[in-house]
Amino acid sequence: MNASHGLLAAALIALSGPTAAEIYRNVDQYGNVTYSDEPSKGAEAIEVKPVTTITLPKPQTVQETETLRKEVKREGAIYQGVSFTYPKNNQAFHSGSGDIQFELKSTPDLQPGHKFEVTIDGQPVGQTTSGSITVSNIYRGTHTALVHIVDENGIQVKSGTPISFTVHRPSVAN
Repeated sequence: MNASHGLLAAALIALSGPTAAEIYRNVDQYGNVTYSDEPSKGAEAIEVKPVTTITLPKPQTVQETETLRKEVKREGAIYQGVSFTYPKNNQAFHSGSGDIQFELKSTPDLQPGHKFEVTIDGQPVGQTTSGSITVSNIYRGTHTALVHIVDENGIQVKSGTPISFTVHRPSVAN
């Protein structure tokens, strides 16, 4: 067999399928564990399981169906409005605990299966059907709150007008 046949055979073997590299585990005299792809004195070969991978769809291909959009629009059309009755926009609180009670209303009243959802600074902080929700431990500073009506699947069907409020909390410095 000449050199070109040898190279061809080596290339075919390399291309015939994925090869698994061996991994070696070594524990030194102090109990430190190291891993390597090269064998060393006292190292043991370990079996590495293949990595499981999944491919997620690209964000632009994940879209609401037209039916869902129509359903949300129809449910939202039931309501003329949703809003906070308390606190008022730009209200300030001097709260040592940072607890604020929000009062909510919708016109007409909530439909069965629907809930009020309050978000603060874009993050959901609670849901209720009663029209009242207390949010605990709000950090000091100015925040934006928004009330939504969500259906039984958690999909927002109506949103109110955002309000701002400020929480003043004592600190070690004051």
